[in-house]
Amino acid sequence: MEKFKNNNKNLILVIGLAVAGVTIMISSFGFTSDGVKSEDASEKIEATVKSLEIPAKLNFSGESVPLEDPDVFERLDRELLVNTYWQSNAIMLIKRGHKYFPIMEPILEEYGVPDDFKFLALAESGLMQVVSPAGATGFWQLMKGTAKEYGLEVNSNVDERYNIEIATHAACQYLLKSKEKFGSWTLAAAAYNAGNSGIMKQQKRQEVENYYDLLLVEETSRYVFRILALKELYNNYTAYGFAIDTSHFYAPIETKPVVVDTAVENLAEFAKSHQISYKTLKRYNPWLRDNFLINNSGKEYVFQLPISSNYPIHSQAE
Repeated sequence: MEKFKNNNKNLILVIGLAVAGVTIMISSFGFTSDGVKSEDASEKIEATVKSLEIPAKLNFSGESVPLEDPDVFERLDRELLVNTYWQSNAIMLIKRGHKYFPIMEPILEEYGVPDDFKFLALAESGLMQVVSPAGATGFWQLMKGTAKEYGLEVNSNVDERYNIEIATHAACQYLLKSKEKFGSWTLAAAAYNAGNSGIMKQQKRQEVENYYDLLLVEETSRYVFRILALKELYNNYTAYGFAIDTSHFYAPIETKPVVVDTAVENLAEFAKSHQISYKTLKRYNPWLRDNFLINNSGKEYVFQLPISSNYPIHSQAE
């Protein structure tokens, strides 16, 4: 019986502590013990993560986006939210854009491809020399067969998909062919992801032509909207809360073209003869896939060599 009384005392003590804890927890969230919100609680809570105001009008390559369609509105909202609040990635994309877009822009203009397509490359690769699980490679994520179709050299020694300028030329030719098929730059962008035949198949199956009317697989369904979101964020980053000092942008390093029409047995020695390191040579010419260059045909390759003073070879003491 005494043991039972002691257990009761312990149980009452535990219940009392639990009630006290709940009271403290409620108070910490700005509520009194009777469930009424305290008057000063709202003054202490300030929202720092906010929903975004969607622009009233948007276009891709001069083609309007039907934001009056609730589905279109929500899909754009999703991509804008995802990319805006992945802040570290957004800042990196903006910085890289200022470094690499100046290389792409004149080539796009040369082919008559709208400037907005530079954001397609941004969406494809983040402007990094990446390789997808399917084997798509480089800034423009070209497949091996597509690259060869447009005249790019792709082998274990040289892979021109990694050459930003040459790959941009190939991408422009592909996009022009898609635009000719569909009569729409928006569909040309979607076809860059799904393939021309993939888009045409769905148009026929669903008996609609406009991208915004098509029911597509998740990746392609989000694709154009991600491009639109990146375009909006890049062009108006301050409006979305990004404070980026322009001095923090990555600037293109001035390079000089050097034509090479012979084999190069040792690229490290070649780099050293131009007062730069092997690492710097490969960084600016990532299409060189080995430490030598085979060139039995006497083909002219253009090496881009940065000014050596910007990339000095450091001594061991440093």
